[in-house]
Amino acid sequence: MKLYQISYDLRKQRDYPSLYERIKAYGTWCHTLESTWIIVTDQTSVQIRDNLRQAMDKDDGLLVTRLQGEGAWVGLSDEITQWLQNQAPHCTV
Repeated sequence: MKLYQISYDLRKQRDYPSLYERIKAYGTWCHTLESTWIIVTDQTSVQIRDNLRQAMDKDDGLLVTRLQGEGAWVGLSDEITQWLQNQAPHCTV
């Protein structure tokens, strides 16, 4: 399984529930920042993009990136920090 970060800008029409439903359907996810999620899946970034864009308008922005290697963060809740450490033990606070 691979970790992917999903970042988006919903611009004019903001249908967050439809997008969130598609993200949560991946099963293992974390809503890390206001417009950023991390998911665990075997899909590729293109497959994730194609799935999520079905819940987005043409003027919205979407970035799907695979996370590998090191990572660091600050200002996230203890719950999010624990999730990140469990999913990517090589990352640090």
